[in-house]
Amino acid sequence: MHEAASECRPCPSVAGSRPAGTAPGLARVAAPGYHSGLSNILSLFMYCPISSTAPARGWSFWWKPVLFLLIAAVGLYYVKWSPYYFKSFMAADRHSIGASILDDNAGAPLVAALTYAKVYFLAIWKAAVLAVILGYLLQVLIPQNWLLRLFGRAGLGSTVRGGLFALPGMMCSCCAAPVAVSMRRRQVSVGAALAFWIANPVLNPATLVFMGFVLGWGFTVMRLVAGIALVVGVSLIAQRISRPDTVPEAAMEAVADACLPYRQSLLARWGRTMWQLFWSTIPVYVVAVLAMGAARVWLFPHIDGAMGNSFIWLVPLAIAGTLFVIPTAAEIPIVQAMMSLGLGMAPAVALLMTLPSVSLPSLLMLRKVFDARVLVIVALLTTLVGIISGLAAYLVL
Repeated sequence: MHEAASECRPCPSVAGSRPAGTAPGLARVAAPGYHSGLSNILSLFMYCPISSTAPARGWSFWWKPVLFLLIAAVGLYYVKWSPYYFKSFMAADRHSIGASILDDNAGAPLVAALTYAKVYFLAIWKAAVLAVILGYLLQVLIPQNWLLRLFGRAGLGSTVRGGLFALPGMMCSCCAAPVAVSMRRRQVSVGAALAFWIANPVLNPATLVFMGFVLGWGFTVMRLVAGIALVVGVSLIAQRISRPDTVPEAAMEAVADACLPYRQSLLARWGRTMWQLFWSTIPVYVVAVLAMGAARVWLFPHIDGAMGNSFIWLVPLAIAGTLFVIPTAAEIPIVQAMMSLGLGMAPAVALLMTLPSVSLPSLLMLRKVFDARVLVIVALLTTLVGIISGLAAYLVL
């Protein structure tokens, strides 16, 4: 079925730099002092086009992306789209989507950890399984050069596309993390991968609808405006401060994918990718969720009317919301319950922005594909956006 692809024309910038044993036209640039971002590597597609005599892409090529889309559509329909469709009617009728996940009055940290972990994992396990499946299928079934053309360049366009790519997923930050890890391993830009990761929970269309029915449409507008600023702004800043790829070997492999047939069987690549993704994300995820379950005894104090709109509580609750981990849309009943006990508008909106956006477990899940300083900046900026949103809500709502 596969014929040998025609040799790529050597790029002027890399001609003569191909080490022995490297495929023609796929030179690994290793000149001293060479520092290039991913956008420069993408230029290889312009300078090293595949010859017009390359074999036509038939069903043997297209069945992999089609299979990915089919699995994603079926999985998301079962786990997300259908349940959220019916839950929207409950939100409209009852002005509630359930009890707060923090409403168990656990005292001792160990009891709090085990109790919260049980409730949390029962709520998200289906989405977590789907996320891991989609994460490794993204690496196995989607051609890398497709991802690079859509999300490879550092800039506003790539970041916006990453955010739009997240909208059908409707995942929490931890469930979106395996897919974001896979995007980075396929050399998607820092900004696009972060936009995908943050937009999943923050710009979740279902959550925005639930919020309107339960808390009021003013909260939805505030979340949407601040959420867009958070997704785009934080992602672009993180992209700017991230370290450039010195010798982006994985990006060069996109050219290899375009010029040469796969050398490994699909099952071999699938198994290796699945294990790497699972081992790098899930164990630390479970441990971090247990830690956050125990820490909630101190992160979320008893709420009473005396707290109100006190700015003394605005910053601590924004920090707690950034660190803590919740299932999709759980911030709505949490804030609804706290406001019924006397929590004011400013800290409530701060929690609505920070609780879903990121969490300590999800940040740890991304530790191997993002610089530590990028993740720290993302957490700090998320807290800052939460504080500013709280202050704005106090003046507007």
